[in-house]
Amino acid sequence: MRPVLIEGLAIAITRVTKYTRGARFLCSNDSCTFSSGFHHIRVHAPGATESATVRKDFTCMTCSSPLKEDIQFRVLGDKQLVELIHVNALKVLSAHQQSSLRYQSVTLFLRDELCNTMSIGQLYRVIGIPAHVHQWPSITWSVEANSVQPWEPQYPLDVNAKFKELLKAAGRSPWRFSATVAHCFALHVAPPGLFNTLKLGLLLSLVQTRGDAKNRSHLDLLVSTGDTAIVERLMRYSLSLSCRGVRHEGSGEMFASLSHDEHGVGTAKIHAGSALLANGGICMLGDLSGFKKDKLDAVESALDSRTVSVFIPGKKYGEDMDQQLSFPVLCSFWAVVDSTHSSRRAYDAILGAPEMGPVPPQLAASFGLIIKCQDHTSEHAILSQAVHILQHAMQPGRRLYPSLVDFSTQDYRELVAYAQSLQVDLSPAALKMIHGYYMASCRVRSQIHGSKMSAVSIKFLISLAEAHCKLSLRSEVLEEDAVIAVLLCENSVTLKHEACALIIPPDAVFSGDLGEDSLRRKDKALDELHQNILRFIYTYAPGADTYITEE
Repeated sequence: MRPVLIEGLAIAITRVTKYTRGARFLCSNDSCTFSSGFHHIRVHAPGATESATVRKDFTCMTCSSPLKEDIQFRVLGDKQLVELIHVNALKVLSAHQQSSLRYQSVTLFLRDELCNTMSIGQLYRVIGIPAHVHQWPSITWSVEANSVQPWEPQYPLDVNAKFKELLKAAGRSPWRFSATVAHCFALHVAPPGLFNTLKLGLLLSLVQTRGDAKNRSHLDLLVSTGDTAIVERLMRYSLSLSCRGVRHEGSGEMFASLSHDEHGVGTAKIHAGSALLANGGICMLGDLSGFKKDKLDAVESALDSRTVSVFIPGKKYGEDMDQQLSFPVLCSFWAVVDSTHSSRRAYDAILGAPEMGPVPPQLAASFGLIIKCQDHTSEHAILSQAVHILQHAMQPGRRLYPSLVDFSTQDYRELVAYAQSLQVDLSPAALKMIHGYYMASCRVRSQIHGSKMSAVSIKFLISLAEAHCKLSLRSEVLEEDAVIAVLLCENSVTLKHEACALIIPPDAVFSGDLGEDSLRRKDKALDELHQNILRFIYTYAPGADTYITEE
């Protein structure tokens, strides 16, 4: 009866079923005084199995005759089973580091008022009574819960001194800190200057993804590239920085699966797939080129509705009626598509093209942020990446770029955790720019291409601006954060629907090196793009002249 404390992740859950809370037994010997009345009453005790309450081999305390249950006095209660596993098991699912450890899940029994207090894919702290069930030749160890509380691991919310110095050195430029952070990111995977827009997108998605009850936000990312190997390596490394990152394997279940519960009457047990296990974090899907149509449709449905439905056939699992349950999807999705599989016209560096390789346009449109990686196409980039890989292979552990600030993986992990915890407010100037760009873009694209921007684009733009504000370690979303959001959004929309009157270079955000002259040129180029966006809004957005002056 000694209570135990368990902290972990709910990975499977059953439907609510009935169990016997109490039963009345009568002596089968009619001449015995215990053949009537309430002398033999058995009630469920915490940690006990149901066979301790209802069984056929109980005997009378007076005459030792067999007892029989009086069914009309049986009292029923609700029961639910949950599988809990140590949160470190997710490190195995991230596929970043191989481990020889094996994690064993524990079965929890929730009874009566505790039923439906736990959700699949969430973290909990549980206090309960252990129960041992000996069924030859094995012994089952489970826990009957007495207290269930939501739980989140505590991470140190502070950033490294090197980041603080970098933030101070950025001065008044609202873009330099995030530019440098993205430039120095994952230098063991790709050399500096390559994939900078992708690195920025990965960091923005990491800091913006939250799954707790107070702050639920996500930022999905789809990358079109001809070098899927390097992009997937970047994603796998970034996955290790998330508080919860899951790498979906092709042989595994993406959302949920069903099985018979082995502890009871064979009711349905729902097992979490990769997306539900990654609640509050990142689910990396990998290359979508190998996905079948039904899986692509399931991903599109989850992206659009942010829920996943599980159909439970009643006949198969001992119920009178079929049932359909829905679970919220609280993670961000990362995916890659091989652009070399494209069957249509080539991508135009200026105008773009509504072509995402083998991925259907509807699925591509469901992703928020789409990044076209063209770094691998130039001869210089291919040579730089080849030299980078060879140097790492021949001299492992050596710093290849001593002129850059050496940020460790732990430094970035602390930066992401701290940036996630920031509460940011949207300034009026940023909100006006986002609203004006959305209205102008809707008007132009509906007139020229006959395509419409969905209303979700407003939330996407705000999410991007908030993410850049957090990555810059600020508490107020500035108009300059909205500029980055517009640039990334416009490039994504261009890939979906072709360009409009607002022409933006594909790599307008943070390309090049980190020299002082280069940083000054970047600030100047972003200032010019800022003015271009304002002119675009002033020209095409209805009523923009009320809050944007021509000067």
